[in-house]
Amino acid sequence: MDYTLDVLVRLLATPSPTGFTEAAVALLEQELRALGVQPQRTRKGALTWEVAGTGAGHVTFSGHVDTLGAMVKGVKDSGRLRLWPLGGYDWATVEGEDVLVHTQAGRTLTGTVVNVRQSTHVHGAALRDLKREAAVMEVRLDEAVFSARDVRALGVQEGDFVSFDARPRVTASGYVKARHLDNKAAVAVFLAVTRELLAAPAPVTAAFHVTTYEEVGHGAATGIPAHTDALIAVDMAAVGDGQTSSEHGVSLCVADGGGPYDHALGNRLRAAARSAGLDLRVDIYPYYASDGTAAWRAGGDYPVALIGPGVDASHAYERTHTDALRATGELMLAYLHQ
Repeated sequence: MDYTLDVLVRLLATPSPTGFTEAAVALLEQELRALGVQPQRTRKGALTWEVAGTGAGHVTFSGHVDTLGAMVKGVKDSGRLRLWPLGGYDWATVEGEDVLVHTQAGRTLTGTVVNVRQSTHVHGAALRDLKREAAVMEVRLDEAVFSARDVRALGVQEGDFVSFDARPRVTASGYVKARHLDNKAAVAVFLAVTRELLAAPAPVTAAFHVTTYEEVGHGAATGIPAHTDALIAVDMAAVGDGQTSSEHGVSLCVADGGGPYDHALGNRLRAAARSAGLDLRVDIYPYYASDGTAAWRAGGDYPVALIGPGVDASHAYERTHTDALRATGELMLAYLHQ
């Protein structure tokens, strides 16, 4: 678990909003090469690697390293920045969050997401009643800027990427708190499982496909290895009222906003969980879609299932537990070795 957490915290600290994932992908490449694995990048920017099995068969696990974020939509006369969201989130969940603005020239500027009536002492009830939407949200740069001209002199322009501070924390009780556990938690587990497979190969070959456009819906639309017999998407399991998923375990999502996943593959995962003594939660996520959905919609001809560690407060400041990370890796290994 120490290795998983080390990779996870470093990955969380590496900005990678959808469309701006180079640094995170490079970090994964470095880690894999240190393990003796040579990954391959697709032309779309995804990362794929394989660990050979001792027999026939190919199982692919997909996850994504891109996260929620934003782009600069415009520069206001006041020197504040208007934002365009990347991914699906409520503006209330990023209000007050620190950000980095990544300019085309390679400069990185700090700032904070605020609304146009942020001071309660100035606006009173108008702040409480304000509907959080793009039109009232802005970035306050930590620079002495008082006009659009001042901002543009720093090199800021429309289309610059904006990343949210992940603020990763690992508590003494085993909780991991951060933005973007969706889906860097699963990707860190991929590295740990790869290490285990290198030491003890499975009967089947395991491929890992890390995408970079999942948050906008088309991450795994291309790039899944052609010889894939089954695709298992690994992404966060949504914890909340009416759900069975837990921060302390792994879940099997049998259906989401894209419809049901493959029943037979799901049953094989259930059997693997039973054999490993895992408390596998079965759940349905109504406001959710995965890379597995994207792969199927693009014409993927293989069964697809979705599993993942339980994550509380998804698409906000999230939390999971090392129990869930461990259980997810154990389920992947149990499935490969069954």
